[in-house]
Amino acid sequence: MNSYWLSSCKINSNKSIDDNYIADICIIGAGICGLSTAYYLSKSGLKVVVVDKDNIGQKTSGHTTAKITLQHGLIYDYLINSFGLEFALGYFEANKQAINNIKKIIDLENINCDFSNQDNFIYTTHQHDLTKIYNEIKAVNTLDNYSNFIDSNILNNNNYANFVSDIKLPFKVCGAIKTKNQAQFHPVKYMLGLEKALKNNGALIFTNSLVKDVQKCNDEYICYCENYAVKSKYVVIATHYPFINFPGFYFSKMYQSTSYVVAIENETPPFNGMYINTCDPVLSFRTADYKGKQLLIMSGGDHKTGYSPESEDTFGYKYLENQAKKYYPNSNVLYKWNTRDCITLDKIPYIGEFSSFMPNTFVATGFNKWGMTSSNVAANIIAGKILKKLDFKSSDYADINFMNELIDFSDKYAYVFDSSRLSPIKNRSEVKNMIQQVFKSFVSNRIKIPEENLNKIQKDNGAIIRINGTAVGIYKDTRGKVYAVNPTCTHLGCLLTWNNVDKTWDCPCHGSRFDYTGKNLYDPAFKNLETYGE
Repeated sequence: MNSYWLSSCKINSNKSIDDNYIADICIIGAGICGLSTAYYLSKSGLKVVVVDKDNIGQKTSGHTTAKITLQHGLIYDYLINSFGLEFALGYFEANKQAINNIKKIIDLENINCDFSNQDNFIYTTHQHDLTKIYNEIKAVNTLDNYSNFIDSNILNNNNYANFVSDIKLPFKVCGAIKTKNQAQFHPVKYMLGLEKALKNNGALIFTNSLVKDVQKCNDEYICYCENYAVKSKYVVIATHYPFINFPGFYFSKMYQSTSYVVAIENETPPFNGMYINTCDPVLSFRTADYKGKQLLIMSGGDHKTGYSPESEDTFGYKYLENQAKKYYPNSNVLYKWNTRDCITLDKIPYIGEFSSFMPNTFVATGFNKWGMTSSNVAANIIAGKILKKLDFKSSDYADINFMNELIDFSDKYAYVFDSSRLSPIKNRSEVKNMIQQVFKSFVSNRIKIPEENLNKIQKDNGAIIRINGTAVGIYKDTRGKVYAVNPTCTHLGCLLTWNNVDKTWDCPCHGSRFDYTGKNLYDPAFKNLETYGE
């Protein structure tokens, strides 16, 4: 099954790159982040080219749950305690403004994307988690009151977040934080609206055009595709996971997590609001418009990409389908899909300059499963940084006030998401686990590859075996046909693992994914696997 968002829209393919082009900015990636950045820059009168190896929104942006909220889990108590009140306030205000920015774009460009304001709930079914809920409520309201006081010099006594114990889910909870005035929408419809606005602004969009390399040439960059190239002063890498390894070293600063989603039709009218719990296994709820009624979207069952839990009771589609049948016994699963998210070790995205060795190249990654507001934050910061470098006041550009707003946003909040930060890692246990897992994939797994007979692999299953001393990844389909690949990731050489839920080869080091034929599906790798004859 495919994502409901992608299945419910007709996405016309843009043409592949067909010539060499010169632009002010080349943006690599046509997801929400890349398109949003291109929107702001093209609206500023700059010549923008967007290039993507797939069609618009085909990866993470088209497989999200599309919650537009600043409440990124229990984040603000953590930020205050780890980085201080001022830093947490910057994160809060940037994401709060991003909600308004998205709505402003929707209204200005007349985008019909099922946008609706919703309250967001983070709930717990465990009594011992209530302290976390109370601490987060205090943190959110402290930041909101402080933000309002700075803006108006008047203390706002209306709480932005509140404790509630009675929510509309079909099971009892111990309590929840309710954050007001958040939102949800149809992400693909929104991206198609951005696409139309971009073209009206004169931007060029090329899809099914893989950028394989970016090289500096004097004070400009050349982005090389298959047979053509784009030359530009500025480059934005909005590819979910940066495909350039050096410099930057982003592969050493984050990992990927896989989440699963099911969309169900149910006789009982769904609730309003967006919901997610505080602990593993993750279970999230929202609704979506569907043929005149509401579709219930449940997500969760997360695990680190490349490391599937041993029991399907706590991850994947089986977990979600069991939950759906448990709480909605008459429900019918219409769609199911999964996605990968980049997780940073300090819970803050990397937004800004890609590296000091590549000036005028920018990156946005590590959105930690909260890509809707984070994408808009990134677009504002990067657009503001680029505009600040330009002497646009003496040029024939667009609305000066509009561009100054982007620069002001960047000046205010860029430091919070600084992509070049070298601050101590707060989550030391996660760093240790990450190093151990990478070592395991590079060394330990290579030693433990079993000497199996091909006949031991059951139909519709995969495994790594040794054939004449060589590691071979085998998948045997439902008819018994064998597909053989070299199970070495084409990114940095980690040993892949077989994912029997999605019938894919997944990288436990950095999250790349390949189908059973060896075709690359997800970055940071972009080359296919080597294949062998049957």
